[in-house]
Amino acid sequence: MYDFAPTTADKPTLYADLLSAADALTASEPDPIANMANLSALLWQFLPNLNWAGFYRIVEDELVLGPFQGKPACIRIPVGRGVCGAAAATRETRLVEDVHAFPGHIACDAASASEIVVPVLHDGKLIGVIDLDSPLPARFDSDDATGLEALAARIAARIC
Repeated sequence: MYDFAPTTADKPTLYADLLSAADALTASEPDPIANMANLSALLWQFLPNLNWAGFYRIVEDELVLGPFQGKPACIRIPVGRGVCGAAAATRETRLVEDVHAFPGHIACDAASASEIVVPVLHDGKLIGVIDLDSPLPARFDSDDATGLEALAARIAARIC
């Protein structure tokens, strides 16, 4: 059993702790689905004010729902559509303060107000995205982007 206790410290410290916990959970596990499942639970536990945390995987030319925490979600998202699809298409983190103002936003949960999506790349190839939603407007900031990008880089080889 793992017992991780997130700190209430500043975001850089919180994300450093999250990276350590992610390493402990995934370093010796070869199954990518098991790792995504534990990582989505870890994100849910560590990061406050979320209503969805999980992964979309690249399968052929679209994003397909992976392990997550939260309400049931959209199963397939075309690359280029919505926040997840935009992040996949550009391979750049998308930080959206108001999802209702994002052109083509896909509303899987009407309670979502803000979102951050981080592409996960392995050997230069897009393998999926980390997607976090919040019921709070402007919940995510550059510290979240930096922390989640570091997480994506660290776990990429463990989820492909």
